[in-house]
Amino acid sequence: MNLLFDFTVDKDTHTIYITREFAAGIDLVWDAFTKADILDQWSATKPWKAHTKEMDFREGGRWLYAMVSPDNVSHWSLVEFLEIHPKSSFSTHNSFCDENGNPAGGEFTSSLCRNTFREGTDITTVHISKKMANLAQLEKFIAMGFREGVAAGMANLDKYLDTLLITK
Repeated sequence: MNLLFDFTVDKDTHTIYITREFAAGIDLVWDAFTKADILDQWSATKPWKAHTKEMDFREGGRWLYAMVSPDNVSHWSLVEFLEIHPKSSFSTHNSFCDENGNPAGGEFTSSLCRNTFREGTDITTVHISKKMANLAQLEKFIAMGFREGVAAGMANLDKYLDTLLITK
């Protein structure tokens, strides 16, 4: 099956727009984006691994996680949940941080993200918008390989969803 993956950069608004289709129902796709044990299985690009320290998926809650390199170096991120509409959408404030969720110094401040889910007959479509603080941060994020990382993560999610659908 040829699933849509569209990655568009709008430099005027400092925003990345991603549209991705998944060959699975809304329940499975929603869970894959909102449950720590599932996020840890697909969100890191190989050979890295994702590790959740804490997850509280509710408005005002947060997800504190690390991307862990093969030599066991951790890069921490904090996702704060701003608004949640179950199986429809959620919005977040994302930032790099230390292992306790304290803001990390550096060239990146934060981004605002919105994830929207639309169920079709055999496909669920996810639309993601990621608004960076300014053009310089957007360009740096793209130069670091964000598009390639997103594509690899989404391919990991396809494999994860396939294993669930095969076992049902």
